[in-house]
Amino acid sequence: MFGMMKKIVRKERVTKETQISLEINLRSEGESKVETGVGFFDHMLTAFAKHSGIDLTLSCDGDLQVDSHHTVEDCGIVLGQALHEAVFPLSNVERYGNAVVVMDEAAFSCDLDLSNRAFLVFESTLGGKIGDFDAELVEEFFRAVAFNAGFTVHLVELRGKNSHHKAEAAFKAFAVALRRALAFRDSGGAPSTKGTL
Repeated sequence: MFGMMKKIVRKERVTKETQISLEINLRSEGESKVETGVGFFDHMLTAFAKHSGIDLTLSCDGDLQVDSHHTVEDCGIVLGQALHEAVFPLSNVERYGNAVVVMDEAAFSCDLDLSNRAFLVFESTLGGKIGDFDAELVEEFFRAVAFNAGFTVHLVELRGKNSHHKAEAAFKAFAVALRRALAFRDSGGAPSTKGTL
């Protein structure tokens, strides 16, 4: 039913900065067990899993004595690699997905193409701190995911004041758009005039 997509993908990444172990189940219930040592980031990844319908198990031991940049970026790299392995070659799915997610006063839109061509447009006023989390790392995470997954992702802040709300709306918008892009479509193969993606 789901073409050539793999349901379960496991990845590891070990560098001098981070040691990461990840598993995704593409067609599941959105259950998660996330331990990165960065509380707000764990919260965002849990929200991503729930709203994408992708089970996510992720542990990361990173150099948090420096800051959380390497942890956040490297987790994005590994998640992107896992998504790429699970999704491509693409067949029998919608391919395109979009969503607008609101969280109180904040709203983010995500337009997504499972194109196998990496690109990120990120337009937001996010900055400063969300607790101990550097809000600018939201863009770094999505850049790492998009470029390693081979997805074209446009994330645009529509409105908002509270940085927590804006960041959470961004993660949830991406999750919902991805879920919609992965929805089954009996297209007889790749959703492309090229014949493959």
